[in-house]
Amino acid sequence: MKIPGGQHRVQFGTTPITFDLLYSQRKTLAIHVYPDCSVMVDAPQDTPMERIRQLVLKRGAWILRHQRQFQDYAPPHSSPRQFVSGETWRYLGRQYRLRVEHGAPERVVLTRGWITVTTADKTNTLRVADLLMGWYHRQAQRIFSERWNEVLPRIAVIGVMPPESLSLREMKSRWGSCSPKGQISLNLKLIQVDKSLIDYVILHELCHLRELNHGSAFYALLDRVVPEWQKLRQAE
Repeated sequence: MKIPGGQHRVQFGTTPITFDLLYSQRKTLAIHVYPDCSVMVDAPQDTPMERIRQLVLKRGAWILRHQRQFQDYAPPHSSPRQFVSGETWRYLGRQYRLRVEHGAPERVVLTRGWITVTTADKTNTLRVADLLMGWYHRQAQRIFSERWNEVLPRIAVIGVMPPESLSLREMKSRWGSCSPKGQISLNLKLIQVDKSLIDYVILHELCHLRELNHGSAFYALLDRVVPEWQKLRQAE
């Protein structure tokens, strides 16, 4: 059983680090950094607060490094696209160059290092955008459905009934959402990141079917559904 210990803050150089504290019947202190950049400290019961603060400070560089890595995967707020050859686009965690070519039939093809759009008029950037974004949308529908079916068995341990399907939509600042009615939506731009992160976002939102807030109860569920997450992100 884990007991919430509140939220705390330490000053690491010029950067404040805020963390949530959980007490449990464990023997060692552990720090976890989650994709939303939140920090969780698991501590044995009766651990002095000063010792906890010292550990967070000692691991400050590690915490900030992982937060920066997750921020790199955040839904981007980029400048408007021009949809011309040479632009960089991401797909499943890798970067590709856009190549726009004149020809028929109109199509989008993914090859090594390139996303090639073939169209009747390559100067018509509106048509290029329509073809490219349509391709991304189709890929998202296929990949998200594949990952959804792959990870669903993992939530059996928390006894929730998932919705029959998920929805795709544009979001400005979140990868996914779960409504109070249990509707799960994924950001279309999630197709830009690695499948492992897609899996995590789906499982993250499925846990919200039991706990809508990001409190200690939610992270306890997440730990059960994705036990390897703690092992991967646990401070040594």
